[in-house]
Amino acid sequence: MLHNSRLNSALEEIADDIAQITDDMQRMLAVDTCFPPGNGYAQFADLMTQLLAPMNFSFQRVLVPENLWKAPDGSAHGERVNLLATLDCGAAENCNLYFHTDTVPAGDGWRFPPLALTVAEGKLFGRGAADMKGTIVAAMAAVRAAQALNLPLRFNPVFLLCTDEEGGLYPGIRYLAEQQLFAGHLLSFNGGAVPRIWAGCFGSIDLKVIITGRSAHSGDPLHGINAIEAALPLMNALYQLKGEVEQRTSAMPAPPHYQDKPLTSLLTLAAAHGGSKGSTIPERFELLINRRYAPEEAFDDVWQELNHCINHAMHHSPALDVTVQMIGHLAPVANPDGPHWPRWQAALIQGFGFKADEFKPWGSSTSSDMGWVQQAGIQEILLGGLARPDNRIHAADEFTTMADVIALSQSILAYLADEFQPTQGI
Repeated sequence: MLHNSRLNSALEEIADDIAQITDDMQRMLAVDTCFPPGNGYAQFADLMTQLLAPMNFSFQRVLVPENLWKAPDGSAHGERVNLLATLDCGAAENCNLYFHTDTVPAGDGWRFPPLALTVAEGKLFGRGAADMKGTIVAAMAAVRAAQALNLPLRFNPVFLLCTDEEGGLYPGIRYLAEQQLFAGHLLSFNGGAVPRIWAGCFGSIDLKVIITGRSAHSGDPLHGINAIEAALPLMNALYQLKGEVEQRTSAMPAPPHYQDKPLTSLLTLAAAHGGSKGSTIPERFELLINRRYAPEEAFDDVWQELNHCINHAMHHSPALDVTVQMIGHLAPVANPDGPHWPRWQAALIQGFGFKADEFKPWGSSTSSDMGWVQQAGIQEILLGGLARPDNRIHAADEFTTMADVIALSQSILAYLADEFQPTQGI
């Protein structure tokens, strides 16, 4: 597949760049960009400017207006700083490399410090190592190798370092797309180290229902209204709706581990909070609902169905107030195919050593902020990344491996390099 010794040398350069890759990873993981609340974005943008400036990138910082991202529950705070870093190589076309800079909170159960890089057991541990600061490290190593070998690039790389993918009302990439702040096709690194042709993904709605009762002494409850007990009809109704929703199948091809079972719509009672001690009637109860909806479902229909279920269930409730808040929404992604996919597939073969016949198209009932990019008019979205089934993304001891970082970096370099010639028929 390689027809140029300079490209081959650049690929080898990446494999010899372990010390810099390790240092970059350590510095990125040390910045706490967890969402919620997402108040580390400015610090991370500062770090990325410091790391990319010596590579001759130019920068544009874009803040999402607060009225767009401010959630009604107050879970999000801090400036939403998105960074566009562009390397002008004189190419005729840009390639937009998308990364979300937020992570989920560290959580409990870690054997290693979550906001630091730990190299142990042949793995790179830390929150964001795989999802997805490690992918930024890989892209930087690819550009660094190209510059070290004076390798001409077919595309001008544009790093889109964006906010609020892990939740929230208004992810940064949505704002950039709607404001038309970038052009050209997009390569998202919110995927896995697998031979996959992305067929799209479901949308996701996070809905919080707040039931207000009246507190009282549990030993003298005459004037009290128990918010938890008042919510029982709602939980029963939602559980019944869950059964109905999850009978709906999507035409989107399912992942291989589904073993020929179809993807279905999903409804999850994700969190419940209320009460404080046994001697007090709880005045407030909060229920978090997550609804995954297929591209075949219209958002308005899904939203109306949820609200109808809530209103009907709580119609005769003794609760003083029932408040419904949408605190997160990602639109579904329809088939993101386009003319650049064969080249990216060939690049993944080059980096990871996949075989052409291993590639299969499949979608997912997980969600992505790329749906907003499509709605803004950019249809083709390539997908890659570091995710694997066993690397504990969103869990304690999240990790990736140096081998995967190098393989992804080599894939990115091959894709960008002008002299990379994919095998015919890929």
